[in-house]
Amino acid sequence: MEPLLRVLRENAALKPAQIAALLGLSEAEVKARIQAYEADQVILGYRTVLNEEKLGVDSVRAVIEVKITPEREGGFNRIAERIAKYREVRSCYLMSGAYDLLVEVEGDSLRDVAMFVSEKLATIQGVLSTATHFMLKPYKEQGLLVQRETNEERLPVTP
Repeated sequence: MEPLLRVLRENAALKPAQIAALLGLSEAEVKARIQAYEADQVILGYRTVLNEEKLGVDSVRAVIEVKITPEREGGFNRIAERIAKYREVRSCYLMSGAYDLLVEVEGDSLRDVAMFVSEKLATIQGVLSTATHFMLKPYKEQGLLVQRETNEERLPVTP
């Protein structure tokens, strides 16, 4: 991977001047290359990774295994693109193995996610089956360890 992209993937909050210093490039060259990557859709966007536990966010996330029937002359693409357009869908991947698509969704409650699966996802023509797995607790998010506050004290052990 190109060094500029590697730096941005690790920390997109760096200023062009900081990136230029790290890579030995001019600030103008860094800005121009970033603009070119954005125009070519190599860079699709920038995200901040949040520790939602510290924010008190109560959203529910799930991953859903989806088995689908591939379409003639389109394979999995049309159905996958349709699924990816739903507001609830955070990510959608074509997979190898026991199922075809891995869909990550988010909702305000277990009921919201369940309704999405039963009313929207499972009713799409070509979807054969779904298996939903709810995410209970993150330990690592997009390459970053999620730091947790622990108030647990070990009990003293006496012989």
